[in-house]
Amino acid sequence: MYKLKLFLSFVLFTTLAFAQLSISPETFEVDEEITITVDLSQDQCNGIPETATKVYMHSGIGTETNAFGFSVIGNWGQDDGIGEMTNLGNGIFSITITPNVYYGLTANQASNATRMGLVFRNASGNQEMKNPVGNSCEDFIVNVGSFQLELTNPTTSAIILDFGEQFNINANTSLNADFSLTANGTVIDSQINTQNYSYTLTANADIAFELVATETGGSETKSENFNLLLTPDPSLLPVPAGMENGINFNPSNPDEITLVLYAPNKDFIHVANNLPDSDYAISNTYLMNIDPIQNKHWITIDLSNRTDQNNFFYEYVIENEFRVPDPFSRLSLNQFNDPFIMSEGVFPGLPSFPTDKTSNILTWVRLNQAEYDWQIENFERPDQEDLVVYELLIRDFDENHSYQDVIDRLDYLEELGINAIELMPISEFDNNDSWGYNPSLHMSIDKYYGTPEKFKELVDEAHARGMAVILDVVYNHGTGQSPYFRMYNDCNGCFGGNATAENPIFAEFDPNPTFSFFEKINHNKPFTHEWLDMMNQYWLEEYNIDGFRFDFTKGFTMTPGDGGSYDQSRIDNLTRMYNEIRQYDEEAYVILEHFAPDSEEQNLINHRFNGSNPNENGMLMWGNVNFQYGQASMSYDNSNFNRVSYKGRSNSQNWSPHSIVGYMESHDEERQMYRNINFGNGSGNYQITNLNTGLERLELIGAFFFTVPGPKMIWQFGEIGFDYSINHCPDGSINNDCRTAQKPLVWDYLNNPNRMQVYDTWKKLIQFKLQDPIFKTTNFTLETGNDVEKKIFLVNDDAANGEIRYVTVIGNFGVNTITSQAFFQEAGTWYDVLTETPYNVTDTAMSFTLEPGEFLVFANELPEETLSIDEVEKPRISLYPNPTSNQFAINSIARKIEIINLTGKKVAEFNGEFVANHKFDISNLNTGLYLVRIESENATTTTKLLVE
Repeated sequence: MYKLKLFLSFVLFTTLAFAQLSISPETFEVDEEITITVDLSQDQCNGIPETATKVYMHSGIGTETNAFGFSVIGNWGQDDGIGEMTNLGNGIFSITITPNVYYGLTANQASNATRMGLVFRNASGNQEMKNPVGNSCEDFIVNVGSFQLELTNPTTSAIILDFGEQFNINANTSLNADFSLTANGTVIDSQINTQNYSYTLTANADIAFELVATETGGSETKSENFNLLLTPDPSLLPVPAGMENGINFNPSNPDEITLVLYAPNKDFIHVANNLPDSDYAISNTYLMNIDPIQNKHWITIDLSNRTDQNNFFYEYVIENEFRVPDPFSRLSLNQFNDPFIMSEGVFPGLPSFPTDKTSNILTWVRLNQAEYDWQIENFERPDQEDLVVYELLIRDFDENHSYQDVIDRLDYLEELGINAIELMPISEFDNNDSWGYNPSLHMSIDKYYGTPEKFKELVDEAHARGMAVILDVVYNHGTGQSPYFRMYNDCNGCFGGNATAENPIFAEFDPNPTFSFFEKINHNKPFTHEWLDMMNQYWLEEYNIDGFRFDFTKGFTMTPGDGGSYDQSRIDNLTRMYNEIRQYDEEAYVILEHFAPDSEEQNLINHRFNGSNPNENGMLMWGNVNFQYGQASMSYDNSNFNRVSYKGRSNSQNWSPHSIVGYMESHDEERQMYRNINFGNGSGNYQITNLNTGLERLELIGAFFFTVPGPKMIWQFGEIGFDYSINHCPDGSINNDCRTAQKPLVWDYLNNPNRMQVYDTWKKLIQFKLQDPIFKTTNFTLETGNDVEKKIFLVNDDAANGEIRYVTVIGNFGVNTITSQAFFQEAGTWYDVLTETPYNVTDTAMSFTLEPGEFLVFANELPEETLSIDEVEKPRISLYPNPTSNQFAINSIARKIEIINLTGKKVAEFNGEFVANHKFDISNLNTGLYLVRIESENATTTTKLLVE
């Protein structure tokens, strides 16, 4: 009995293959009018409901290599009429086009066009219909031309047979054709002037077949390639010593790598790759050995015969059924995401995906790659209690969503006083436009933000400024694209279904019915522990980062329920992982987004913390006080934000001190300024909904945030009053469906002095916090109940003469004037530290009149260093990509660009009012180094540009 398994579908000439899509006529030339019809009632791979009122066709035309290569029509997510289909009712939509006219093809393109690629979407682009291909959902690919070939048997590009078995090869053409069948390059059969081809042979060796059909009496030719393999018989051999899961380089032989994959209960696995003797086909030359003791498949590959000297691409073919990238990929190539990255220039030199050879995702190994030269090798991390973390989403931080953007803004963050950057997930996630909490390859850096080297440069540049870099990582779940999920699920490698019981990482079900995301990772499985430990060590050591924020650690359990109860198994999983991290990094930050009972958080925070080991600081907890600070800022009840500190937690005397990373905003909550100007309270002329008044309220809550001892976190642009809702949509509306949608950039806020007043005040408060020992004290009191009058009292019992012993903060959170007492601990001269105004305190119970929103930060001494406000340096002007070949852009507005060669001759000039990121065409320039003079309204900058 032979085994016939699907891993790569053939492109069919008949559109009847698509249940959702039909094209009339079924075969057509590029200059013929065709009608394309979709039926939304067919629900496979269809995310658009039948009730949709609009459907858009996003499509392109090209060749077998890239069906979108010549031209693409459609603006994703735009309801602009381009590609809009006619609503015929009952969920049926159509559009009539003539391809060469619709796509604007040149004569040369029209004569070479052989494929069209089609995707269908709703108006906003958040729902789409695709083609169910094997175990995945992919773009519709249809053939162009009257002469077409359909291989009807085999229906796969590789078949596996036992020795001596017979099988048939069958094919049809749309017109009479002459057929030729070759086996390993030798013609074994020919048939002429027929539309139906049939041939029978016996399996006696591994054979690569090519069936060629030439139109009878014509010159047009079509071909199909497929392989026959004899049933694999893997060698049973132990994994060589020292080899770990994933990619292992041979330090003594740069042309040799060993691949290792933990894959219990898999009979055989092939490695399809870009070496000439594979060319992504299945071959027993690349059949992996099996180590039956460790349940690992492995193979050592000689790369010396490669034609691509710098890149090795591969994927695992699981029992000839489906293909997956290496679960331990360090970099990947993506058929669907990468074309957009290539067009935006954030990842120079990104190779094209071999769409004519395979599909979906490949593991990418870059060869001959120089080691990154770290400039800061012994970075001294800030103490945990001193952390002032800036959480940012690179996608929404600046125009080019790149690591370079963040590098260019580091001076701005340094000036604010930030000493740690927390990046939302950067490991490979589904699609490009994302928050990153949909990971598919946890060990692979996502290329949407830039190259691995550029990320390392970001870490290096941050360290040079005294800033730690913390990565947000997602270990609660993975998406359906995750290799281990597909390798062990009940739909034989599809992107859906459920994990099976033998899955080494993913759970068969999610025990949490309230908080369930994508495919659940089972933290109770032994291999999950091994996998997690490898992920953590890799990110810390490869990229020199300083720690992690673990997303949704409440889910690190298989205990049924919403995760709100004390769970010892969850504690055991987290402490085990923490202990492992401490084996190779004694000081890495480990921050948990836990939100479990206080008793459980206390247990986790106190794990291994006893104060005697300066390198053992224990774990930290995210402390969400967004709602309470929001209520206080808007001047409403329920405004007690004392849980910003461990002192606001139950049984607080038994918590390790300063273990809560308190925050007023994170990526996950509504923005305080949006609340202020839309829902703020008011009285008479004092209205918090007024922009400037709302900004002043940010200064107020900042004074009662940064002065609380312990680590703190800011969400990006909170320091300048970001006032777009978390649910802001690209079209300006507010909708919960837009929660993770891209948000507007607000760097122009730096030109608003009222917004910069918030920045300046927060900067002073951060500076005060970081420079004075009193903010490490455990002797402090928070009087932050629901009254409009709130106070904070800090005491440094170890202060020497001349040092600050007392800090007192008082504030009016109401909308009317109040009288407040600071209750100074001693008489004498006190200071408002933000203005250095002295107060002669003769009566420690003296009163102060506070206007609504007014606050005072008192200390019994002035800080050692003046709390200064320097003008924020304007962002550096830079151009990208650099090097480039045909165009570049700059990150700022400009009105004149001059390009000068090294002899001093001006070779190009651009004049006008250019917006930031305008693209300048330099395709006419020769390769070489040039000087680029950029003239803006206020300054002229000269930089270098390398044209390749």
